[in-house]
Amino acid sequence: MSDDAITKGERTVRLKVDPANPRPPSDWTAVDALTEEQIHAAALSDPDAQPWTEEQFKRARRRVDVRLIREKYGLTQEEFARRFGLKLDMVRGWEDRTLVPDAAARTLLRVIWLEPEAVRRVVEAE
Repeated sequence: MSDDAITKGERTVRLKVDPANPRPPSDWTAVDALTEEQIHAAALSDPDAQPWTEEQFKRARRRVDVRLIREKYGLTQEEFARRFGLKLDMVRGWEDRTLVPDAAARTLLRVIWLEPEAVRRVVEAE
């Protein structure tokens, strides 16, 4: 038997899966037959999956999409890093989400999004 672990908050639940008695494959026929309205109604009926309130959206931490910013200007990762004075490894990490930009980097990325020439001028003046 293999062990599968599911982490729930601070607890870990371990499940024993018996290879001789696997779960049957999912039958998606019933789901495929549902209309968008039925799917939406079913989702809303789940108390653990309710839509966010305006307040929750306001408090949510937004991720900076570095790839979107870079592609907006048609730059490679190397060009983006060089033009805006960033380390290439950081740009790669931000894009593949193995690194998260800190507050200062998020601010810089927002300025790059809005005023890339200003950032380029400052970097070139160093």
